[in-house]
Amino acid sequence: MDTSVPAGSYLAAVRDLNGLQTNYQIIQQIKASGGRMNQHSIPEFCAFLEKIGHSVKDLDKLNVIHVAGTKGKGSTCAFTQSILTQLSEQRRAEGKQPLKIGLFTSPHLIQVRERIQINGQPISQLDFAKYFYETFDALRSPHPPLRKVSVDSPSMPMYFRFLTLMAYHTFLREQVDVAIMEVGVGGEYDSTNVVQQPVVCGIASLGIDHQNSLGSTIEEIA
Repeated sequence: MDTSVPAGSYLAAVRDLNGLQTNYQIIQQIKASGGRMNQHSIPEFCAFLEKIGHSVKDLDKLNVIHVAGTKGKGSTCAFTQSILTQLSEQRRAEGKQPLKIGLFTSPHLIQVRERIQINGQPISQLDFAKYFYETFDALRSPHPPLRKVSVDSPSMPMYFRFLTLMAYHTFLREQVDVAIMEVGVGGEYDSTNVVQQPVVCGIASLGIDHQNSLGSTIEEIA
């Protein structure tokens, strides 16, 4: 471990997050299975939520706007955020409580904290480190024990799933009024699909993509 990086800092969080990158061997196994290795991913994600102190039902508090698609989903999320920001400013002008708007998107351009935003701004380095280690340390703690979905279930989610989990945790802790969630690779097993009652689902332009991990037909990808 790099002792020059202060424990609990933003740089330490980025270092530990990068250690969760999916390795080449697992990627090849997923490709070879046609995505079938992912069939436990949603139940496993539910178990991770429970491990850090949340339930799937808690996510309904976030008023999730779930955006999927092959192309244009990032732009759709940005447009949605802009519309809600205008509404929030209108509420402020009317003397009402403005909205607190969460956005989870990917990939990032410069810093990973860009993926988790509140009111149009990436969360600060301090908040990123705070919510990262609240999530990371809760997952590593032996108590309560992680509910294993299968004998092969991991004890820690990989990079994107961890960030999705951290985003949900951040938005719940920050008590956002609405959370715009952009899917990752997509498909049935995408970790953002854990939400049971989104208030709106948006689907941008669809195409056939990520065949190596999702499958080669519309039915398999869906």
